[in-house]
Amino acid sequence: MKVIVDNRKARFDYQTFDVYEAGIELLGTEVKSLREGRANLRDAYATVKGGQVFLMGAHIAPYERGSAFSVHDPTRTRRLLLHRREIAELAGQGRERGMTLVPLRLYFNGRGRAKVEIAVAKGRKRYDKRRQIVDREAKRAIARAMRSRR
Repeated sequence: MKVIVDNRKARFDYQTFDVYEAGIELLGTEVKSLREGRANLRDAYATVKGGQVFLMGAHIAPYERGSAFSVHDPTRTRRLLLHRREIAELAGQGRERGMTLVPLRLYFNGRGRAKVEIAVAKGRKRYDKRRQIVDREAKRAIARAMRSRR
């Protein structure tokens, strides 16, 4: 598995619950651009419309060595490929108050298919984020102390 982009900001800003793996409907030049690692999921989110799931706001840079005729819109809406049962689950969870669908990772699986990991998430409050930072720093300090004793 080759990870293209990891949305670490989403893991910090949101508390994730259920995680789903979805395929992405892409153009040929978008795949080439992803192979070069030119993508950004910072402002991206997913939405369910008409029984389909769409990825909005994901930025995939245009392929530089392509012709002028094959240039795509970098932030276009892309359809995600999921089973009907998964789409129904996402639609139900997405309608709950405060819940949103956030992409966590974009990667190529072992067979060369582009996949996105989306999660049902709820936004964290500022004090929760502070607590997470304090906990992370404490774990690092403990790990440092354990390493120095050896």
